[in-house]
Amino acid sequence: MNGYAENLLLSFNVVAPLFLCILLGVFLRRIGLLKKDTLGAVNSLCFRVFLPIYLFNNIYGTTLAEAFDAKLVVFSVITVLCVFLAAMLLIPRVERDNANRGAMIQAIFRSNFALFGLPVAISLCGEDRVGPTSLLVGILVPVYNVLAVITLEFFRGGKPDPLKMVRGILTNPLIVASVLGIVMNLLSVPLPEAVMKASTDLGRVATPLSLVALGGSFVLGSVRVFRKQITLSVTAKLILFPLAATGIAVLLGFRDEMLAPVLIFSGAPTAVSSFPMAQQMGSNGELAADLVVFTTGFCILTMFVFIFIGKQLALL
Repeated sequence: MNGYAENLLLSFNVVAPLFLCILLGVFLRRIGLLKKDTLGAVNSLCFRVFLPIYLFNNIYGTTLAEAFDAKLVVFSVITVLCVFLAAMLLIPRVERDNANRGAMIQAIFRSNFALFGLPVAISLCGEDRVGPTSLLVGILVPVYNVLAVITLEFFRGGKPDPLKMVRGILTNPLIVASVLGIVMNLLSVPLPEAVMKASTDLGRVATPLSLVALGGSFVLGSVRVFRKQITLSVTAKLILFPLAATGIAVLLGFRDEMLAPVLIFSGAPTAVSSFPMAQQMGSNGELAADLVVFTTGFCILTMFVFIFIGKQLALL
């Protein structure tokens, strides 16, 4: 098999399992095995239990001195902030409705990095080289949360509550798991073998179950009404953002396990949690749901293309 075919097959194998899990969720919803109430409970369980355990396991088992890269962290945070500011400046010029503005801006900068980041990084780099991605998840999740609150409060006409934002960050299960993993790693706190085995098994549940639940949540809203907003947001999120971020990262010398998280956080679909947050904070929840659905669906194709190109150019 030549290099072209090998890279094509590898790119397919990275995204195909994600697509199949999502497709299973769609099927289970269609035949009635997954219902709306059940999906809410499953999503909550994944976010509060399985994903934090998964993230903790990866950070706890990482050699932090080798995984931490200040250049990668600074670049990633600055990139997210720049995309956020660009969206805040440009979206109001093409969209008049404040409720739609908040949903669109949040969809563009806020990635489902926690869910897509680690499985894609493992497929690309191997389990022993996902430390940078694991650490970056713990850093970017609070950044996303703060910027999302600022965005939705701004277009609701209110003022962001700093205490509420800090409380939300400190109680976010993914943040708690990340901090706990870092502390226990640095202090070299040993865990009993039985605990480690249970933790590993539970962590493996996170990704497939979350993707199945996401597939079951695919209930399209008024797509025709929001066609312009969806097209603009999906294009910015899945094409313009990753092209700019990874292009600059390549010029700065990022490669392999350092470039992979940049591609993933910039090209991943919109975070599922953006939908309930939009509903709760006076934004257009229906549009927010459609944006999660469309970015997730088209991400399978765009991520495949980006990974294939990266492999062909020997960047990943």
